[in-house]
Amino acid sequence: MVGDSRVIVVREFDPKTDRIGVEHVETRCEVGPSGKLSLFIDLMGDPICRVRNSPAYLMLVAEMGEEKEIVGIIRGCIKTVTCGKKLSRNGKNNETHTHKPVPVYTKLAYILGLRVSPSHRRLGIGLKLVCGMEDWFRQNGAEYSYLATDNDNQASVKLFTDKCAYSKFRTPSILVNPVFAHRVKVSSRVTIIKLESYDAESLYRKRFSTTEFFPRDIDSVLNNKLSLGTFLAVPRGTYSAELWPGSSAFLANPPESWTVLSVWNCKDVFTLEVRGASLVKRTLARTTRVVDRALPWLRLPSVPEVFRPFGVHFLYGLGGEGPSAVKMMKALCGYAHNLAKEHGCGLTATEVASREPLRLGIPHWKRLSCAEDLWCIKRLGDYSDGSVGDWTKSPPGLSIFVDPREV
Repeated sequence: MVGDSRVIVVREFDPKTDRIGVEHVETRCEVGPSGKLSLFIDLMGDPICRVRNSPAYLMLVAEMGEEKEIVGIIRGCIKTVTCGKKLSRNGKNNETHTHKPVPVYTKLAYILGLRVSPSHRRLGIGLKLVCGMEDWFRQNGAEYSYLATDNDNQASVKLFTDKCAYSKFRTPSILVNPVFAHRVKVSSRVTIIKLESYDAESLYRKRFSTTEFFPRDIDSVLNNKLSLGTFLAVPRGTYSAELWPGSSAFLANPPESWTVLSVWNCKDVFTLEVRGASLVKRTLARTTRVVDRALPWLRLPSVPEVFRPFGVHFLYGLGGEGPSAVKMMKALCGYAHNLAKEHGCGLTATEVASREPLRLGIPHWKRLSCAEDLWCIKRLGDYSDGSVGDWTKSPPGLSIFVDPREV
């Protein structure tokens, strides 16, 4: 209807004309759990930067009224990931063969950054944005669409499960640790080696490619400028950077225990800021930092400056094996903490499956973390070869691979 101020138009984001309107919506919308403290995100002046590193991406805006005010935004991307595994038969004949698990891939779409201006909610804007993004997903051959939302955000959960036919799929944990004013001591019993990107790719493909959500283009992730490196922990005296034999030789004869993780620099994509803290809380946090800087040898757990924009390092690709793997993962996380301190970050964060065996070795503060993040999924079409059936009905595994490009 011409002139109707309630008409909603969903269209592709135009960086030349929409930047200010999008920033206005972003600054009015908090992220994470709602409460007395609110968490806000600043996308470093680039509204589409959170999906730009993905193979295929799109950003849509919703505008309303004759003035074409931007009142909602959504981002989405598409990639190919592991959705299951099957056994392949290796051998020269049917009498001598081995069965090796190989990944089954699917084309997966991801929704993130759905925002609707607080003054324009309950008008169906979020639903229109989701439907518009799903149309693009289907046009580009995505078989599944999924998203992550706060389990306590009933409005978001209801939108996706009731109105958009998504189903609750996985409930991983977000583990967040502050970066202290002092360096964390890393166990002297562990040697940490930084792998070249080609070695890291080889290790991930050979050992973790059947992990759920493993990205087929892992090489693009590891070679991205935001990836600060992949780090391997082994028992002291096993290897060194100078005597490292390469991933293939390492996996052919690995030590009894080892762990690995990679670090992604979210600080160059966005910053976070906690708002709504009382003067008392700010003063207490400042006091912990002052004492920690003055007496670093006490290794007091200080609260970083989170009441102004701060950066985050995301830890991904966590894995390993062996009786000492949990202790080695703790050493790797300590090393990652010190790296984040050098880069001026306020927090390190990771996301792992609820049953991940290595989570006991991941330091985190319970008050900053989320025990149950909610991932919802929807099947958009059937383009598979039938190897795993309907992924939405599959039971969870022990581990997931969280793509840092979607953080």
